[in-house]
This record gives sequence, structure tokens and C-alpha cells, in this order.
Amino acid sequence: MIEEKGILFVLSGPSGVGKGTVRKALFDNATDLQYSISVTTRNPREGEQDGVDYFFRQKEEVEQMIEKGKLLEWAQYVGNYYGTPREYVEETLENGKDVFLEIEVQGALQVKKNFPQGVFIFLIPPSLEELKNRIVSRGTETEDLVKNRLLAAKKEIDMMDAYDYVVVNDEVDNAVDRILSIVKSEHCKRERIAKQYKKALEE
Repeated sequence: MIEEKGILFVLSGPSGVGKGTVRKALFDNATDLQYSISVTTRNPREGEQDGVDYFFRQKEEVEQMIEKGKLLEWAQYVGNYYGTPREYVEETLENGKDVFLEIEVQGALQVKKNFPQGVFIFLIPPSLEELKNRIVSRGTETEDLVKNRLLAAKKEIDMMDAYDYVVVNDEVDNAVDRILSIVKSEHCKRERIAKQYKKALEE
């Protein structure tokens, strides 16, 4: 049997589209996907484990990782660094496991620049009106914040061309089914299988 490398799947989309909800439901259905563990400089919260929830590192160490290109993407939030370690992703893929990363649009574009062989999935709401309803229903945003989020969402939706697939999040279960179909189809791509067979024949 041809040994197959894993595939990096990146799920992204505008704020409020339901990325986290879809990712959680996806992992309830797909036990063979490996969630990408991020590195962070923030302190562990109660019950969090290093190497399970996050890789907890000192600020200087993460800054060195950034400098040496060891993060596929990174950002600073409330004074702490967050990022996706290249080494963890590549090792997991080499072991034949698919890696799944759920991330904001800017981070996804960083990943695409640093790891273009990934598969990029853009999650969109059925309509902008529905996106507005989802943001408002959180009950945590002021009217100005809702307007700003919607303006940001429109700009992010304009970046759709950078992605390989678009999935409409009308119902969570439907979105999960579509993503699972993408995972299956990617493993059946001629280029991927041909490359593995040629490598095996050379050996």
C-alpha cells in the first residue's frame, strides 16, 4: 500500500460566520483529523495542558521562532503572541495525519504564503443579513462594533479568490458534510496519488 502524507486543511472566513462551531461539529464527526495546536506566550488557564491545548512558550522563544520562519502564521493579541508552529504541522503530515487549522482570514493568508500546498476553505454566511443577525445575537457588541465587524467582513469576503473551496454555513451539519466531502476528494486527486506512486516506483 502506498504511504500517503497528510494534508493541511485551513478553514477561515469572516468574523461571526461560525468557524468555531463548525470546527467543533466537524471533530465530533471526523476522528482522523488532527487539530493544529498553536503556540502562545499567555499563561495556561486552569486545566490546560502544554502540547494538548497550546504549546506554552516564553516571549523570547516565540520571537526567535518568528525570526527564523518557524511559524506558518502569527499574530499579537492583548500583548501575547499566538502562532502555528511549522514543525508540528509538518511532522504530523509526514506521519500520514491530516491537520486542520481554523483561523482568521489574515492568518490564513499568511499560511498560504508560507505553506501553499495546503487546502484553503472559505466559510461564508448565507447572506450578509444573516451574518449581521449572528453578530447581533451574541449580545456583546455595540451598534458601532456591529457596523465595524460588517465592514471588516465585507473586506474579508473580497479575499475569497485566495481560497480553493467555498462552503456556505447555512446549517452546521450541512457545512460539516461539505467539508468532509472536500477532505475525501482531496485524497483522491490525481496529482497527489500519482506523486506517491512515482515516488514508490523510484524506490
